[in-house]
Amino acid sequence: MADFVSGFWNAYVMVLVFLSIGFCVFVLVSNTTKRTSGPVGLHDHVWDETLQEYNNPLPRWWMYMFWITIIFAIAYLSMYPGFGNNQGKLGWSAVGQWEAEQKAAAEKYGPIFAKFRTMDLNAVAGDKEANAMGQRLFVTYCAQCHGADAKGAKGFPNLTDADWLYGGEPETIKTTLLGGRQGMMPPFGPALGADGVKDVANFVRSLSGLAHDSLRAQRGKELFTQNCVACHGPEGKGTPALGAPNLTDKTWLYSSAEATIIETVTNGRTNKMPAFQEFLGEDKVHLLAGYVLSLSKNVAAPAEEKK
Repeated sequence: MADFVSGFWNAYVMVLVFLSIGFCVFVLVSNTTKRTSGPVGLHDHVWDETLQEYNNPLPRWWMYMFWITIIFAIAYLSMYPGFGNNQGKLGWSAVGQWEAEQKAAAEKYGPIFAKFRTMDLNAVAGDKEANAMGQRLFVTYCAQCHGADAKGAKGFPNLTDADWLYGGEPETIKTTLLGGRQGMMPPFGPALGADGVKDVANFVRSLSGLAHDSLRAQRGKELFTQNCVACHGPEGKGTPALGAPNLTDKTWLYSSAEATIIETVTNGRTNKMPAFQEFLGEDKVHLLAGYVLSLSKNVAAPAEEKK
C-alpha cells in the first residue's frame, strides 16, 4: 500500500489525467471543419464492400456537448480530488470525510469503550450491553467465516463449543483476534506415498474411536510416531501453542471421513485468520473477545462431531 501512494503513482495519475483531457481536446480540434459549398465528398475508407461515410463536420450541438464535458472535467478536478494527490480548492475527500466520521464516532462511543476496556474479559463476557456490542462487531467482521450463529463451517472453527485449537483462555482469544493466526500443516503425500497416507489416516481415525482398518492403523501408528508427534503429540492430543488439533476427540475442522483425512495428510492444510488490531483497535477487540468468550462459556465438552 505504501508503494501505491508513493510519489511515482501520484505523478502517474496526474500525467494520465492530463493526457486524457489533452487527447480529447486534440480530437475535437482536428475534427472542427467548416462546412463548404458544393457536393460533400466521401471518406476513403469503405465498410462491408460498399458502405461509405460522407465527410461532414460534427454537428455543432454535438461538438458543444464535448467541449462542455471537458470544461466540466477541468472545473471538477480544480475543486475536488482526482488530479493526483491534489485535494482541490474545496478540500473535500472521501478520506477526509471518513476521518471526520471516525472522529465523531470516537467522541460518541469512546467513553463506552473505555468503560469496558478496564473490565476483565470474563466480566465483559457476562455483561449484556457489552455482549450486544460484541455481537454487532462479530456479525460485521467475523460472520463471513464463522457464520452468523458462530458455529463455523468446513475449515472454520465452531466458536460455540469447548474445543479450541489455540486454547480458550480469555487472553488467548484476545491474542488471536489482535494478531490473527496462520495455521499450516505440511503435505506428507510425497514422503509417505499413497499406502502410507492411508495407513496414517486409519490410525488417526482409530484415535477417536472411528471405524478403521486395524492392520492399516497398526502400520500407520509407526508412521505417525515418525512424522506427526512433533505437532500433535505422542498421544495425538494436539499442541495448542502450535494450533495443532487434538485428534482423539470427536471434533473435526474439515471432517472425519477417511477420504478427507487422506486429502489432509497428502496435501497439507493452510488456513489464515486475519489480525484485527490495526483495523478495529484494542478497545473493540476487547469487546469482541468478550463476546466470543461468552459463546462457549460454561459449555460442556462436545460429545459428537461438530466440525
